[in-house]
Amino acid sequence: MSRIRIIFERLRAQGGKALIPFITAGDPSPALTVPLMHTLVDAGADIIELGVPFSDPMADGPTIQRASERALANGIGLRQVFGQVAHFREKNRDTPIVLMGYANPIESMGMDAFVDAAAKSGVDGVLVVDYPPEESEKFTATMKAGAIDPIFLLAPTSTPERIARVAAQASGYVYYVSLKGVTGATALDIGAVAARIPEIRAATGVPVGVGFGIRDAATAGEVSKTADAVVVGSRIIEEIELSAPDEVLSRVRALVAGLREGIDAVAGKAR
Repeated sequence: MSRIRIIFERLRAQGGKALIPFITAGDPSPALTVPLMHTLVDAGADIIELGVPFSDPMADGPTIQRASERALANGIGLRQVFGQVAHFREKNRDTPIVLMGYANPIESMGMDAFVDAAAKSGVDGVLVVDYPPEESEKFTATMKAGAIDPIFLLAPTSTPERIARVAAQASGYVYYVSLKGVTGATALDIGAVAARIPEIRAATGVPVGVGFGIRDAATAGEVSKTADAVVVGSRIIEEIELSAPDEVLSRVRALVAGLREGIDAVAGKAR
């Protein structure tokens, strides 16, 4: 059983919901990536989404674009990301790691080599923004053969046909983009999200995480009423940007702990 599935089954049994924070590997510095990952877990993260820096993103807003630019300037590519995951695994064997990025670095490395390196480093899931389900059958099969969950995006504009295509391939969880636009946007309609989640969950049969536009504990709690997981990225990257180097870990810890409290308060459980 995959680490991702173990987490969701445990939370379901406890009546809890998953918190999935996102950071970009190599931002603000390569030396801080693994300490940041451990800090996220200590603050209450159930799964970590680790961004693979890329020069030409499509779904990421300006905040995460800046994080990728800083990471690329720090010399971070796929091989360095795998090294960071392996380093994290030296102390943490349980927290799932999902890589989130774009197709170009994978195509450059080669699909088989990528999946092999991801599995050996301890990656549990991969979300490739520009691998649509219509073109992902081979990649999905290769990942599943490597015991890695393929994570797919769905959006407010996703048709029943697109949902069905995702359902045929996805495992681990699906990531529902809560609004039209890019990461970091703020026009989140919680009612619209709540209306869509049951339909997606019923069609896919896997947990549904919701991201984009979640910036505080109150919103995280409201989203967790219907979603199985809450994904927060841009707000955490902003906190990293605003922090002095010696304050990054403490400020990110406080932010993520607040998000955890917001989710748990709605679930009525103390963590």
